[in-house]
Amino acid sequence: MTMGLPIVVGVDGSEPSLRAVDWAADEAVLHGLPLRVVYASLWERYEGTSLAEDIGEPSEQVLAEDIVEIAAGRARRRQPDLKVSTDVLPEEPEYALVRESRSATLLVTGSRGRSGLAEALLGSVSLTVAGHAQCPMIVIRGNHDNQTRTGTQGRVVVGVGEKPEGSAAVRFAFEEARRRGVPLDAVRAWRWPAHESTDHPLLTGDARLHERQAVEILETALQDAPADVTSHRRTVEGHTRTVLVDASRDADLLIIGAKRRHGHHGLQLGRVTHGVLHQSACPVVIVPERV
Repeated sequence: MTMGLPIVVGVDGSEPSLRAVDWAADEAVLHGLPLRVVYASLWERYEGTSLAEDIGEPSEQVLAEDIVEIAAGRARRRQPDLKVSTDVLPEEPEYALVRESRSATLLVTGSRGRSGLAEALLGSVSLTVAGHAQCPMIVIRGNHDNQTRTGTQGRVVVGVGEKPEGSAAVRFAFEEARRRGVPLDAVRAWRWPAHESTDHPLLTGDARLHERQAVEILETALQDAPADVTSHRRTVEGHTRTVLVDASRDADLLIIGAKRRHGHHGLQLGRVTHGVLHQSACPVVIVPERV
């Protein structure tokens, strides 16, 4: 039987990228797909200490081949029956990973690279690739070892946008909830317009109207829910970014769509997506939406 397109994970030797390998290995088994481990850099040698300690060599002697082989070995130990391939690409990682996304089912990266920035900040490579990936991209946030198969929260969350009909993000969320055997929470934020005040008694009806519109959007999004997936609606008053980040705290996976804008190449990340990628408490999936 021919396997589908692989799950691709980008590595750079950093601890976040190795956690991404663990997660990608579990996800590949969950999807029944091979795993492709990719290291891309214009520099031949690795500048860091963690992998050097693993293989007992000075950091200046750790080559790109060592990085992908150590990552592949980690994936095979975690999932012994997984088919794993590797590649070293002598080019900027942003360009390499975007190209890899054209022939991948999923693209997986860590939250940050070797820059030493705080975990709260997203690495520049992941952020750039997230804006241009051709397939769904998963950014691993925080310490999520062993969550893919067992799950610690037991739910998948999807943020539902203004036009839920035919949403690729919602379809992806249905499939991920089914694979994991967990419920799907569809979340829609709503707000009073800035010129309205909730203190005015005559405006309470308008407030209910905004909330009702959010409920109707969720009903549309969930109308084609598979019979074997339990789904829940959740409307929350507040800024979309804040609502989704809060929802990520009790989720194993947060899924959001990113629209393509006419006249631009790739995905153009808005403030909501940008903020969620920086602040989410769980892995985030960015799904390209065709418009």
